[in-house]
Amino acid sequence: MDGTDGISTPSRKIGIAVAVAALLAAVYSLISLLTARPEVYGAQDTVISVSSGERFSIELDDNPGTGFRWSIESPAPDPRVLKPAGSHYEAREPVVAGSGGTRYLEFQAVRAGRAELTLRHCFQCGTDRADPGRGGERLAFSVTVTD
Repeated sequence: MDGTDGISTPSRKIGIAVAVAALLAAVYSLISLLTARPEVYGAQDTVISVSSGERFSIELDDNPGTGFRWSIESPAPDPRVLKPAGSHYEAREPVVAGSGGTRYLEFQAVRAGRAELTLRHCFQCGTDRADPGRGGERLAFSVTVTD
């Protein structure tokens, strides 16, 4: 004992080491969550099963320069089960005007249940200048969210 607060120096060192180890484990877990890439499904994966809280993406061929875009068709999935979580686009290499790429539509599984998700690829879908008569490729997915 050092006589100041009743905690011996070896006990103090062990306590500090345990606290540092717990902090490092928490930081590692947070970094893993933030950098983990979601599961990626393709257009052919029409039946998707994910766990509650999990994020996933659907990858689709896309060429935004044509004016065609992917959108979620009505009725939208039940937001208590499945929510849109953004999207991003990766151009094919080498990047050349008009070469196209891959669109990743991202979703968050909220809670256990089933959701029907229909995606539509049409000219300027989702905008006030949409032309439902141009294009119209549809993809239907059945998503099951488990606990």
